[in-house]
Amino acid sequence: MTRGPKKHLKRLNAPNHWMLDKLTGVWAPKPSPGPHKNRECIPMVILLRNRLKYALTRREVFLIAAQRHIQVDAKVRTDTRFPIGFMDVVSIPKTGENFRFLYDAKGRFFVHRISEEESKFKLCKVKNVAVGKNGIPYIVTHDGRTIRYPDPLIKAHDTVKFSLETNSIIGHVSFDVGNLAMITGGNNLGRMGVVERRERHPGSHDIIHVKDTAGHQFATRMENVFIVGTGSSSLVTFPKSQGVKLTIAEERQRKLRNK
Repeated sequence: MTRGPKKHLKRLNAPNHWMLDKLTGVWAPKPSPGPHKNRECIPMVILLRNRLKYALTRREVFLIAAQRHIQVDAKVRTDTRFPIGFMDVVSIPKTGENFRFLYDAKGRFFVHRISEEESKFKLCKVKNVAVGKNGIPYIVTHDGRTIRYPDPLIKAHDTVKFSLETNSIIGHVSFDVGNLAMITGGNNLGRMGVVERRERHPGSHDIIHVKDTAGHQFATRMENVFIVGTGSSSLVTFPKSQGVKLTIAEERQRKLRNK
């Protein structure tokens, strides 16, 4: 029997949102261990080769990364399989481009172009609030950060605005009814809306009811909800669709209008 962690990933087992074709080869790049789970991220090689088209082969991606051209969350990353996930900021100083990783309404990763000003911060969901050694309070975020001495008002499921320049919290939004949220898991992945109410189920999953800008209502588990703004205004820019999921008929009409 083999020992140790798996180091390979077959192309057919790769997540659907990577949108890899079946016939180009047998293998897919397996993400390195890092701040995001295997199936909730995209390796750097797929971003540069398949999405941004800056390279034709993995070898070219390796050469770009080795020249220290790629920054993820304001840190240079040279690992071509580094996992890039939700809300991460990818910067390419040589071209002056900045991108934020978001989901589209179909639950696929969307590489959203942002301004220089917006690339200086990111949003992090608080997963856990605890007290460590010597009574030092800290929070753990969705991207694996441990931040010490947070504001005492910050609770689990809240969202913090994190400065990538100073590595500190510069604001936070609490998990409240009436705030804008994006769904980051489950059947409604990628949809956005305002939190309408919270259904409490002691000993089980709390259910959150959300209403989008088109008036559609849906419900999901609390752990799938990521608060992105107060009221109907968001702290970061989003794609034009604003996380509204269209039916097949609505999508067909939209395509016909755009022809």
